[in-house]
Amino acid sequence: MTSLPSGFRCHVANIGIKDDTDDFVVITTDHPVPAAGVFTRSRFSGPSVAISREHLADHRARAMVVVSKNANVANGPTGLDDARTLVTGVAARLGCDPSDVLVASTGVIGRRYPMERIRIGLASLPATPSATSADSAALGIMTTDTVPKVAEALVEGSTARVVGIAKGVGMIEPDMATMIAVVLTDADIPADELDTMFRRVVDRTFNCVSIDTDTSTSDTAVVLASGVAGPADPVAVERAFDEVCLALTKMIATDGEGAETLIEVLVDRARDRAQAKRVAKAIVNSPLVKTAVHGADPNWGRVAMAVGKCSDDTDIDPDHVVIRFGTTEVYPEQVDETGLSDLSDYMSGDEVTIHVSLGTGSATATVWGCDLTDGYIRINADYTT
Repeated sequence: MTSLPSGFRCHVANIGIKDDTDDFVVITTDHPVPAAGVFTRSRFSGPSVAISREHLADHRARAMVVVSKNANVANGPTGLDDARTLVTGVAARLGCDPSDVLVASTGVIGRRYPMERIRIGLASLPATPSATSADSAALGIMTTDTVPKVAEALVEGSTARVVGIAKGVGMIEPDMATMIAVVLTDADIPADELDTMFRRVVDRTFNCVSIDTDTSTSDTAVVLASGVAGPADPVAVERAFDEVCLALTKMIATDGEGAETLIEVLVDRARDRAQAKRVAKAIVNSPLVKTAVHGADPNWGRVAMAVGKCSDDTDIDPDHVVIRFGTTEVYPEQVDETGLSDLSDYMSGDEVTIHVSLGTGSATATVWGCDLTDGYIRINADYTT
């Protein structure tokens, strides 16, 4: 059982948005603390994103509320009013200013919040929540996730901890951050430093996961620092953030809708990190690569295809590219039938690594995704019906 870091408490409840599981989560502190956030760039971003961006302008927050199974997106001014009513209601119960409350929503687009249920849920929110279970909070923010996503790390050289929860299994191709993630620490970190640090971490982790190439309207990743454990070495804090966010990233990829295999794509010897990441994303996002992995088919030609469609990268020369499945080179040095059979066995496992060396420089990037299965099709074909 994972507890929240010192200085944080939560309230988790079912208010009737989901049929039988928790759907309303509030995480709070005693007073406003340093906070930062990264949000979707979608042109259809919802009121939750707009409000949280606005409230994080001063890089401080006291509470985070998450409504699960209803995105409250594309509902016009009424949807914005509903979201502000939610935030104002949480603030009133906690005794703080509405500008100190952040909000995230995830679920079906185009449906308004059930405001009568929201109001009943707000009435049951304690003025001082007492629960401290990160596991319960992670369960409460799930939609089509099959497992709650929780990770924690100690900050080396201090008593501080970093704990993160996340949800996300579909509509994931981050265009800044991805899905919903709440990362908490009791280390004392100045607000401006926290913001810069978190953006670096997001770029290395959440921004490197893709399930289906679709960017959500509600992507939200926030971090709050209570400071209760006192100052800590910033390098050690960032390392702990990296550990937690990378663990959550891999959980998201592993739990991709219908997923059976985690795909890790490593691209190295690239001109720069941007090129490495661009090529890696082209590989992990390819439906042909995803289905080959699902079928345990070591069809390296599909990887070559994905690299080749990065046509603007004119410095990529096929004669200098090396492709590997796991540690086995398949291009330009090709394997025989026995080797292909061994690779099929390797690709039948829970995790497959595709390693491509571009020969254009010395930069590296790693991204994560999952195979494409009939389970993904069924989940999304039947999502609202």
